[in-house]
Amino acid sequence: MGLQQRQKRYEVSRRLGQVAMGQAAAEMVIKDGILVNVFTGELQEHVDIAIAGGRIAYIGQADHAIGEGTRVIQANGRYITPGLLDGHMHVESTMLTVTEFAKAAMAKGTTAVFMDPHEIANVFGAEGVRWMHEEGQQLPLKVFTTFPSCVPATTDLEDAGAALGVADIEAGLKWDGVAGLGEVMNFPGVVFGDPTMCGEIEATLKAGKTVTGHFPSEDERMLQAYIASGVSSCHETVTREQALQKVRLGMHLMIREGSAWHDVKEVVKVVTEDKVRTDNISLVTDDVYPMTLLNLGHLNHVVRRAIEEGVEPVTAIQMGTINVARYFGMEQEIGSIAPGKAADILLIDDLKQMVPSVVIADGEVVAESGKIVKEFPAYEYPAEARSSVKLQRVLTEGDFLLRSKGSAAQTGVNVVRVIENSARTAKMTALLPVTDGVIQPDPAQDIVRMACIERHKGTGQISLGFANGFQLQNGAVASTVAHDSHNLLVMGTSPEDMALAANELAACGGGLIVVQNGKVLAKVEMSIAGLMADRPVETVAREVSALEEAWKEIGCPMNAPFMTFSLIALPVIPEIRITNRGLADVTEFKLIETEIGI
Repeated sequence: MGLQQRQKRYEVSRRLGQVAMGQAAAEMVIKDGILVNVFTGELQEHVDIAIAGGRIAYIGQADHAIGEGTRVIQANGRYITPGLLDGHMHVESTMLTVTEFAKAAMAKGTTAVFMDPHEIANVFGAEGVRWMHEEGQQLPLKVFTTFPSCVPATTDLEDAGAALGVADIEAGLKWDGVAGLGEVMNFPGVVFGDPTMCGEIEATLKAGKTVTGHFPSEDERMLQAYIASGVSSCHETVTREQALQKVRLGMHLMIREGSAWHDVKEVVKVVTEDKVRTDNISLVTDDVYPMTLLNLGHLNHVVRRAIEEGVEPVTAIQMGTINVARYFGMEQEIGSIAPGKAADILLIDDLKQMVPSVVIADGEVVAESGKIVKEFPAYEYPAEARSSVKLQRVLTEGDFLLRSKGSAAQTGVNVVRVIENSARTAKMTALLPVTDGVIQPDPAQDIVRMACIERHKGTGQISLGFANGFQLQNGAVASTVAHDSHNLLVMGTSPEDMALAANELAACGGGLIVVQNGKVLAKVEMSIAGLMADRPVETVAREVSALEEAWKEIGCPMNAPFMTFSLIALPVIPEIRITNRGLADVTEFKLIETEIGI
C-alpha cells in the first residue's frame, strides 16, 4: 500500500481502541515472539502484537483480539523488531528504479527510506525528482524524499542538465512525503553566506523540516557555523575523533556502510569505546550496488556490521529504527512497535545475523524467507526520461585526440591520478610522447586517454585529458554515471574503441560499457536518465558482475572500478577532476590546461 492508500491515524484511532479492548477483532495477530523494545532497550518474551488498519492496536497477550477473520502468525520465539529505516541513501546508486530497489530492500527488512535523488536532479531537475518521488509514493516501502540542495554541485567548473534554486526547494517542500533538504554538500557556501545555500536552508527551517548535511572538513569553526546555520546531520564522518566532535555539538551522526565506503569499523568506536549516548546516532547506507543488496543486504547489513564491531544488538537496532524516525520528527508514525504506530514489523531468528524471515509493512506481509510475496504496482517513466543522452553528432576517433600546442617530440601534461577505494584524486604531471602532433598515452606510466562529453543539451563540447591508476592495457570504458553532473565519461587506450563505447551508450540511453578491439565486452543499459535500469536487481547484478570482469579483461585490477571512474568528474572533492569544460583544479576551484609543455 502506498502513501495515498495508507490510513491516517485519526482515521482508524477508534477502531484501534476497540481492538485493544477486545470489542473488535484484529486483522492480524503475531503470537509469542520476543519484542525488541527500542524505547527501553528490553527484550520482552512471550509477546503478541495485534494489528488493525495497518497499525498496531495492542501489545501483550492478544487472544482477546483474535476473531474469525484474524490472520495469526506464530512467531514461535522469534524476535519482533520494528522495520528498518535508512535515513540517507541515493536510489540511483543502486542502478535500479525506485520500485525494483524497494523490492530488494524490503526483502532484507527495510520498510522506509529517506532518499536524496540529487543524481536525477542533475539530469532533469525538479521534474526528475518528481518522477522518482511519485514512484515511491505508491509502494509498500515508505519512501520519503529529501529535496536535492546542490544542483549543480558547482556552477563555474561544469555543466549539468538542470539547476535547482530556492524557489524549487520551497515548492518541493510542500509535496506530501518530502521530509526535508537533501545533503548540503556545499558547506563552504553555507558558512560564507552563499545566498542560494542559505536561502534553501532558511526555506526548509521555515517549513519546519529537516536539513541534512555533508561535512567532510576538519575545520571546527566551519563545522560550528554549518550547524548553527541549521544543518543538523552528517554522514561523511570517517574517524572516531570527528564523530565525537559532532555528537558533542548536538549534530546527528549518521554512520555509513555502503558498497564503497566502509565507515562503521572506525566511526562506531564512539559508541563502543567512548560510550556516548546513542540517541542522536543512526546507521545509513548512502550508496549501495545491486550485488551488495543481493549478497549482503541493505540496512540490515549495516546493523549487522555495527553488532560485529561490538555494539549491543538492541542498541544497533535502535540506531536503524527509532533514532532515524526521531531525527526526521516522525517518531509518532514509524520506527517503533507501539500502539497506534504503523505496523512495520520484522520477525528475525537471530539478532546478530539480522536476516528477517518475515517482513510486514502497514500490517501486510510483504516478504517471507527473503522473497517478495506481495504485488508491487508498476510505474512508467515518461519517454523524456529515456532520451537523456543528447550528443550533437556521432563521435569519431578524431574527437579523442589531443593535439599538442608545440612541435616537440614530447610534452608535459596534467594527469588525474585515481586512488583505489577513495573518492579523492591526486594531481600529477607527466611527460608524454607526441606523434604527428597528437599527444599519446603511455602504458608504461599507466597513463591513458580520457574525455568528458556534454550530454544534456547536445552542445558538442568535449574536454580531453589523461588518467593514471586504472592500469588499462587496451580497449575503452564509458559511463553516463559521472557524479554529479552526469555527463558522458570515456577512457581508454584506443580512440576507436573510445568512440564506439561513447556511441553505444548514446544509442541505448546511457549506462556503463567496456569495449575491446571494436567489440562490446559488457554493457549495463541504464536508459532512465542514463542512471537507472528498469530491470530486476538479480538481472542488473549479473550485468554489473560481467562488467567488472570486462574491466579486468582490459587490465584493471581495481575493486569496483566503475565507481572510481564515475567519481572522476566530481569537482567538489580534491584534487583534480575532468568535467565537460576541461580539467578542474579542486584545491583552487579553477579550470586548468591539460597540456603544460616542457
